[in-house]
Parts: sequence; C-alpha cells; structure tokens
Amino acid sequence: MKVLTCPVNGPRSIDEFVYGGEVREMPNPAAAGDAEWADYVWCRQGEPGVRREWWYHVPSGTWFVAERDTERDDVLRTYLWGQA
Repeated sequence: MKVLTCPVNGPRSIDEFVYGGEVREMPNPAAAGDAEWADYVWCRQGEPGVRREWWYHVPSGTWFVAERDTERDDVLRTYLWGQA
C-alpha cells in the first residue's frame, strides 16, 4: 500500500487523497494576455524531477503541498501552504 503524509493527520493511505496539479504562479488577471493564459492553463512540466504539487486529503478537507520526485515517485516532504 502506498502512503502519503498529510501535514495535519500524519501518514495515510493514498486512497484518501486527490491530486490537484502543479503548484504554479497564476498570471495577473488584469494584465495577462491570451497567450499567457493559454500557457498557464495548458502547459505543464513533463520532464522528470522534483515538483511541487497540490494534494487534497478528502476525510479532513485539507489542501497541502507535496514536493515529489517524479522520476523516482518519491515524496520528499509535505506541508501546508505558507509553511514552506
């Protein structure tokens, strides 16, 4: 069984979590053009490496960030947003 550590509830089965996508900076809505929005919505990092990802722990309703090495499929750490 795969385990992911919720920063609030500790180690839990991966079945309790939902992947929320990459942590990325959103463009300024007042200043961004169509090309910048298209890049934000559609373009993702695909090469293997360490990524910051949003994860959601369903039972507790907690969104948090996981730093994960996508090449080794290894979670390096998890933390609540703003507590990096």
